[in-house]
Amino acid sequence: MRRGPKDTAQMTAQVDALVQAAGQAANAGRWQDAERLWSQVRTLAPDHPQALYSLAIHAFQRGDFTGAMELLKAANAAAPDDPLILMTASVVQRERGDIDGEWQAIIDCLVIDPYFLPGMLSKAGFLERQGRTKAAANVYRDVLKVSPPEAHWPDALRTQLQHAREAVEAHTEAFDAHLQASLAGPRAALEIAATGRWAEAASILTGRTQPYWSNANQLSVPRLPPVPFFDRADFSWVADLEAATPAIRDELRAVQQTGQDGFSPYIAYNPGEPVNQWADLNHSDRWSSFPLWRGGVPVRENLDRCPRTARALEAVKMARISGLCPNAMFSVLAPHTWIPPHHGETNARLVVHLPLIVPPGCTYRVGYERRTWTEGEVLIFDDTLEHEARNDGDEPRVVLIFDVWNPLLSAAEQDMVQAMTTAARDFNTEA
Repeated sequence: MRRGPKDTAQMTAQVDALVQAAGQAANAGRWQDAERLWSQVRTLAPDHPQALYSLAIHAFQRGDFTGAMELLKAANAAAPDDPLILMTASVVQRERGDIDGEWQAIIDCLVIDPYFLPGMLSKAGFLERQGRTKAAANVYRDVLKVSPPEAHWPDALRTQLQHAREAVEAHTEAFDAHLQASLAGPRAALEIAATGRWAEAASILTGRTQPYWSNANQLSVPRLPPVPFFDRADFSWVADLEAATPAIRDELRAVQQTGQDGFSPYIAYNPGEPVNQWADLNHSDRWSSFPLWRGGVPVRENLDRCPRTARALEAVKMARISGLCPNAMFSVLAPHTWIPPHHGETNARLVVHLPLIVPPGCTYRVGYERRTWTEGEVLIFDDTLEHEARNDGDEPRVVLIFDVWNPLLSAAEQDMVQAMTTAARDFNTEA
C-alpha cells in the first residue's frame, strides 16, 4: 500500500518522537526502556541507522556479540560514511577474538576518515597489542599531530591521548639511545665544528625536535644557511673587543651606580597593541636596556658616558640597515627571569653578545643549540632562528649587545639590503 504525503509525515513525526524518547531514556540510565523504544523505531523504519547502531550497543552490552555484529553491518549499510559504526565493530570483533575482523574494521573506518581520532588510536592500540610497538609509536605520533591542544582533549579520549604521548616519548628515548650507541665511532671522527650539526640531525631524526629555520620579522634574505652560532675565529675584531671587556664592564658599573637613569624596559608595547608572548615582560624592569645605538641612530648622551665602549664599537664594522641597525646596548636580565622564544628582524645581520656579568644559572638557546655565557667571550648568532634566554641565578646578568653584518653577504649584497629596506621604509611612510 502506497503511503501518501500525510501518512509519511505522520510516520516521520512518530519516528522522531520515539528517537527523542529513546535518547532521553538512555541518558537517564533506563536501558530496557531505551532498547524497547529503539526496537519500535526499527519496526517503523527498518533501515534507521541510529536505531540499528543503538540496538547493536545493547546487544554488545548483553554479551550477544554475534547479534551486535549483524546489527552493525546493517547500520553500516544504511550509513556507509559513518566511521563510528565501523569503529564500534572493531571493538566487538576484538571481544569476539576475531583479530583479522578487528583490523579490517579499523582500516575500513580510517578509509572513511583517515583523521578520525578514535580510529587512529584504535589502530595504534591494535599494533601495540600485537607487539609492534615501533609501528604503534609512529601512529601515536600522527595522532598527536592532528589532535587538539591538551587543554581541549575530549574527555572520552584523554586517557588514550596521554598514553599516546607516553608511547611516543618512550619510542623517542629508545631511538635516541640506539642512535647514540651506533654513532659513537663516526662521531669521534668529526671535526669539533660539525658535532653540533649532527647532534641536531639525530634529534630531528628521532622526532625530539623539528628543524629550526630563519623566520625574520622584517627582511628575510633567502638562501642564507640557518647557522645558529658563528665561529668567533671568523671575525677579526673579536680579540680586541674581548680584550676590552674589563674597561667596558667598568663603564657599565659606573652607569649602574648612578641609578636607573638611562635604563628602561626592553619590551614596551603601547596600550591596545597585541603583546603575544611578551605579556609578562611588557614594561617590566626584569629585562631592561641601556641603549647606545637605537635603530641606526646613536644615543649620544649614553655613548658620552661610556667612551671606552663607544671606541670598541667603532672598531667593529656594525651592520647599517635603514631604520633598523645598528643597535647597541647593555642588556640586563634580572634574576629568575625568562625571555621566551622569539625571532629577530633580519638574517642580513647577526647579533653579538659580549657577556659582562654572568652569575651561575644563565643559559641561552638559539635553535637547537644551548650555550652558557662566559664573561669576556663573545657569542655571535643569527637571531632570526628561534631563541630564548634564562637567568635562573640570584644576580642580574648583563651583556653588551650589538649588530654586525652576516659575513655570508657580499659588499654588493649589503648595499642591496640597505637599498631594499630604504625603499620599503619610504613606501610605508605616510606623508
